[in-house]
Amino acid sequence: MFRLEARPQASKTWIVLTPILAVVATMFAGGLLFAALGKDPVASIQLIFWDPLFGEFAAMDRVDILKKAGPLILIALGLSIGFRAGIWNIGAEGQYIMGAICGAAVGLAFYPMEATFIFPLMVIAGALGGWAWAMIPAFLKNRFGTNEILVSLMLVYVAEHFLSQMSLGLLKNPEGRGFPGSRNLQQYASASNPELFPGTGMHWGVIAALVAVIAAYILMNRHLTGFQVRVTGESPRAAAFAGIIPRRIVVFCLGTSGALAGLAGLFEVSGPAGQISIDFNQGYGFTAIIVAFLGRLNPFGILLAGLLMGLTYIGGNLAEQAAGLPAAAIQAFQGMLLFFLLAFDLLSNYRIRRVRRRVVPQVTEPTASQETA
Repeated sequence: MFRLEARPQASKTWIVLTPILAVVATMFAGGLLFAALGKDPVASIQLIFWDPLFGEFAAMDRVDILKKAGPLILIALGLSIGFRAGIWNIGAEGQYIMGAICGAAVGLAFYPMEATFIFPLMVIAGALGGWAWAMIPAFLKNRFGTNEILVSLMLVYVAEHFLSQMSLGLLKNPEGRGFPGSRNLQQYASASNPELFPGTGMHWGVIAALVAVIAAYILMNRHLTGFQVRVTGESPRAAAFAGIIPRRIVVFCLGTSGALAGLAGLFEVSGPAGQISIDFNQGYGFTAIIVAFLGRLNPFGILLAGLLMGLTYIGGNLAEQAAGLPAAAIQAFQGMLLFFLLAFDLLSNYRIRRVRRRVVPQVTEPTASQETA
């Protein structure tokens, strides 16, 4: 027999090995899934992980990987700060949407004016939009003790409905011939977010993600606020004894994650996406949860995990086109990554022990004949 035995402290070896083993296990299980769908598993895995980096069109694919990784890294960094404090913001997708709407609305309000101050105002509006949307679960949690998981998640559907209304209403392109969606911000120079260095995929969103990685590392490891966040997550009683006010930590963590998600939405709508539309949101807010845990809630780990997840996005599109894999299979493949990550993560805090059964001699009651004798 086997049982789980808690380790005295988390195993550093397993902490490092867990993401690697999760990726390998995902490849293996994904290959079985693709084989069950009648596709060549080796060729499918190659399309996802190899061809975007070293294939025929790798130069363009690497640019797209950076564009996909930027918003994932920004959102995951904000989520990781809350997760370290035990505050579970599951509604980053809604904050991402609201940041995009607020930022685009500011840019479109100045159309067709050309001025250098427009884009910085859009950045501020995007961050404030995501921050304000995250303050709803923060206020309800502090005031009424509600569960931030449920509130933030439900607000995603409200934000999606609001996105649809804006695409068909206030932000609809008056010259769009009835089609839903706003003007294309890429064609409006003062409100666009083009590549800073042509052919590299480096736009302001990618730069912001890199800066945020460094800032998050300094915050969590060299700043008093980061110390308070860590203590709150590791030992709420110790945090209370140290005089840390939980309400402030809730506001800080949810506000920071909301602002970063809003920035990601703004950089996406003014860059790769180009416009507010009904199908603007791509699920980045939910995928960023996988990125945060795959990166072990560490800023530099999140950077690598975001690049890996961006690779699966681009490789998944290649697999859909070249191998005919359904989009649902690619989404299931990405979901497996989180499943195996959580499964292997168990071994960081527990070890498997073999327990030998003790053979207990059975004592039988004497029969009537034995008693007479």
